[in-house]
Amino acid sequence: GGCGDSFENQVWCVKQNISPDVDVVHYEWTYFEHGAAYDWHESLLRWIQMLPKQPPLHIFNTGRNNKNDRDVKLTDYYARYGFNAFYMRTGFENGGYDYEKEKSEKEIDRFAWGHVGDGYHNTTRYGELEEDDLRKTSLGVVMRNWHPGPMGFQLTSDSFTYVYTHAILKALDIIEKEVNDGKDPREKWDASTRPIFMKGDLPEPMYCDPIYCVVDEPPGCLNYELPTFGQWGPRVEDPDDDLNPYLGEVQKWNVWHKDNDLWYMVGKQDTSLFKKRDDAEMCRHLDACGGISASKAEDGMVVFRLPKMEVGLVVVCGCCGKDVGQNMFMDNENLEISFNTVPLNKTTFDVWPNKKCVRLLKKFPTSGRESETPTGHHYLALKLLENQVGADVRISHVFTI
Repeated sequence: GGCGDSFENQVWCVKQNISPDVDVVHYEWTYFEHGAAYDWHESLLRWIQMLPKQPPLHIFNTGRNNKNDRDVKLTDYYARYGFNAFYMRTGFENGGYDYEKEKSEKEIDRFAWGHVGDGYHNTTRYGELEEDDLRKTSLGVVMRNWHPGPMGFQLTSDSFTYVYTHAILKALDIIEKEVNDGKDPREKWDASTRPIFMKGDLPEPMYCDPIYCVVDEPPGCLNYELPTFGQWGPRVEDPDDDLNPYLGEVQKWNVWHKDNDLWYMVGKQDTSLFKKRDDAEMCRHLDACGGISASKAEDGMVVFRLPKMEVGLVVVCGCCGKDVGQNMFMDNENLEISFNTVPLNKTTFDVWPNKKCVRLLKKFPTSGRESETPTGHHYLALKLLENQVGADVRISHVFTI
């Protein structure tokens, strides 16, 4: 995205990014993964089973269902947990239209960028009611670019409407049977009786790293980007808190969020159509980059109190760009990074899980003062030793497990 994120760092923030009360988790889309994210999909699936409602995970793909696809194998392996993978193009093809024949005989590629009409319809249902011809045509686009157009989204929303309606009807049948058998369905299906999953309750992982995906709690994350709806993991410690190991030192890093224009990331056609309308506010994107930053030595340090961890993994991500991690954290001689008040050796860091992030610790230290927690908490501190030359140090995420 515009903040430099990818699935590789955002899956770690599922507990903060989504509400703990969600019933289903949607993961969309997969066009930048190039078929290589199955291990992250599995990690995410396992982590959300530790959330209160144990929501199923649905992966949205724009392409075809390849039976050898590892996500397909994961759907079989984790079927009892509701894991599902949707393939949009396969959905169109299952309707019977011969796209390959049309492409070979007429050189028409309905999945080319900007093509209007999916072979069954030339615009969406609500497009049929549109009086503006330009808008009506625009609503018939199958693929805008690598993103689906309105026709692609209509098929997707229809498919999941069917899936969820079918699930609701099946649930009602189950409840009705309990009632007809003279039983109180709440005794069996009440959410309060749902068992709590621990790592030993899930099967052995197929692809994900067991060090990080076989755990009893999902990762803890502090994500400064907007919007988020869940629970923070790490938090900035109050400079005046008696438990702050740096009590009395300057701690004046600044939290910020990008103030985006109403038309930020809104397409040209939608901008031209909605700009003068009274309901134009509906076009605003909720997404906004954000972080906590410092540029001068007088800003001092920022101290994060870390949540309970099972492994000791600590990762920090920078903003805003896809490859800022190396320069911002690893090669920055003005920046001192400490764990439990002990400065860390930067030669032990690595750029991970993507190029905007740096893994500071792979696991808990086993010796030395950095392994001690006199207050019962682990602390991460970043301090500017001199004024920054060039870009500020900007932290968008801190995540742990």
